[in-house]
Amino acid sequence: MPEHHPDKTAGDTIGTVLIVDDIPENLSLLHDALDEAGYKVLVATNGESAIQRARQGAPHVILLDAMMPGMDGFEVCRRLKADYTTQQIPIIFMTGLTESQHVVAAFDAGGTDYVTKPIKPPEVLARISAHLQRARATSQARTALDAFGQATVAINLHNKTLTWQTPLARQMLREFFDAPDGIAPAQLLEWLHNTIDARAAGNTPTPLQKMHNDKRLIVTLSAHTDEGEWLLMLREESDAAQIEILISTFKLTQREAEVLYWVAKGKTSRDIGDILGSSPRTVNKHLEHIFAKLGVETRTAAVAMTMEKFRTVPSL
Repeated sequence: MPEHHPDKTAGDTIGTVLIVDDIPENLSLLHDALDEAGYKVLVATNGESAIQRARQGAPHVILLDAMMPGMDGFEVCRRLKADYTTQQIPIIFMTGLTESQHVVAAFDAGGTDYVTKPIKPPEVLARISAHLQRARATSQARTALDAFGQATVAINLHNKTLTWQTPLARQMLREFFDAPDGIAPAQLLEWLHNTIDARAAGNTPTPLQKMHNDKRLIVTLSAHTDEGEWLLMLREESDAAQIEILISTFKLTQREAEVLYWVAKGKTSRDIGDILGSSPRTVNKHLEHIFAKLGVETRTAAVAMTMEKFRTVPSL
């Protein structure tokens, strides 16, 4: 009996699933079960058509037969994971092979999960539902990062691929590494390996810094996900950009912002005077105005507010 979805009106679906199998009986069994459960179903009977359907149909989940004539499921999975437009789709392998090397091969190719034949529709539906919920939660989190202008990338070190990146991060990788979309720069991969080793040894990793013209890119390691991806945060700095942040945040004049910026860099009033072509006395007068606008009384407090603001701005 079809599953009832009270919040779903006629014509709606709860997600799109691509089934890839060269055996008609398997396709029919899965198609009927998924259709009754409320999914939109796409079908492919070989590797080439599977890749084409995945690119065009943008399914939420792919059920992929491991052993097919011609291009097998492992190669299909590798190609989908190498393509920026399809690499985020969870892939559930269907296989009658339970030997450990085949299970390992499925995960090595980029598979998310597997089910064994003969196929049991209730088990497949449960697996799809779980991965669909996780994929949607991940998508929502990534959309939020995009919306807030965060520069974040996800790297799979096992196959050395850049599995995901926000638009801002993609722009930064192009600018600082001259990297094509979806390609993890070798320097970034080497730094990530060294950073992971440093963490494992109990040491504090050093952020990656890369200069381009008068701008500086700073890369830090953020987290390790359940999917085996390493999340990196990218932040761009430049003197001019940081000074603009201080102007807009604290309602400072251009010269006041410049003074505060160099104070935060640890410069003395004499140093700042030399940099800005002013006397130390003029610098101190600017500091008096800065303290009043920030509501503080000391350089230390002003610097603390400045550094806190720099830490909370996604891109400088």
